[in-house]
Amino acid sequence: MTWEPIDVATEHPYQVLVGRGVSKLLPQFLDGVERVAVIHPPGLASLLPAITAGLDQQVTAIRVPEAEAGKTADVLDGCWEALAGAGFTRSDAVLGLGGGATTDLAGFVAATWLRGVRYIALPTSLLAMVDAAVGGKTGINLSAGKNLVGAFHEPFTVLADLDFLETLPDGELRSGMAEVLKCGFIADPAILDEFEADPEDALAGASDRQAKLVRRAVAVKAAVVSSDLRERTSSGGDIGREALNYGHTLGHAIERQEHFLLRHGQAVSVGMVYAAELARRLGMIDAELVARHRSTLGLAGLPIRYPEGAWLQLRETMRLDKKTRGSVLRFVLLAGLGQPTIVADPAEGVLADAFLGLNEA
Repeated sequence: MTWEPIDVATEHPYQVLVGRGVSKLLPQFLDGVERVAVIHPPGLASLLPAITAGLDQQVTAIRVPEAEAGKTADVLDGCWEALAGAGFTRSDAVLGLGGGATTDLAGFVAATWLRGVRYIALPTSLLAMVDAAVGGKTGINLSAGKNLVGAFHEPFTVLADLDFLETLPDGELRSGMAEVLKCGFIADPAILDEFEADPEDALAGASDRQAKLVRRAVAVKAAVVSSDLRERTSSGGDIGREALNYGHTLGHAIERQEHFLLRHGQAVSVGMVYAAELARRLGMIDAELVARHRSTLGLAGLPIRYPEGAWLQLRETMRLDKKTRGSVLRFVLLAGLGQPTIVADPAEGVLADAFLGLNEA
């Protein structure tokens, strides 16, 4: 068993442990805990005996719906009731076992139970390992939009066990790779180079190349949230955690348009191409960088287009985006590779034209 810790130097510092077999380290992060709730989707119930085998704590398994269907107020209420019924106190812990939606929910449960208890993330998908489980953002969805209710609650630790990636469905690997490649576009171009060198190997479950990409992507997110945990208001090139929202403004609107049936990474992939098209029309980047978005994301088997007729509904949905300030819509765009910046209130005609550009190439 080997692992590589990545430090997240926030208000309450913690480590992300990346490597094969790191889930076996769970007992050492539960010192002083009497009860642990394991929040998990039905498909991962078979993992519970192995995950909890070495624990001395009383274990309460809380089964929640798969994917975004689990991030609702009703499911959240059910989790609270389960904790109450099991007698959970402030000295107990919540473990999120699953993909990004499950870790978002579990983190929010931990943040709100008795105003905050210990939370440990055990992500089982690529997306959760490099994005959702790292950084302290937790939350649920509303019918009006994604992640509109939530809290910042830093995990006690994150155990990114690469063994889980061996059996991850191909579609889930590709979805997670969108967030990995996002880190390449906004901060670490070496990620793009590594992926482009052998996309097939990068998408092979638990390959050495994939492990390297996971570590680099986690390192990008750790560095960003260490300097800006609570996503302060950014201005122009003075950009903090908002950089991680690259591609997410349109991406989240697409997810709602698709009733959350489209994978997050697929929606964000389209959102990144849109952001590149918008930046080119604003004179910020050249056509070559736009083309690299299309080619690299295409190599990952991710969508890079979206139906033209959807624009008006998507534009309306974006009004509720978390980056909006008042009535001003804000975008994370690139001024160059690895140079994210904030652009506020682009002209409506440019926004619409950039969307049409999704289907031009």
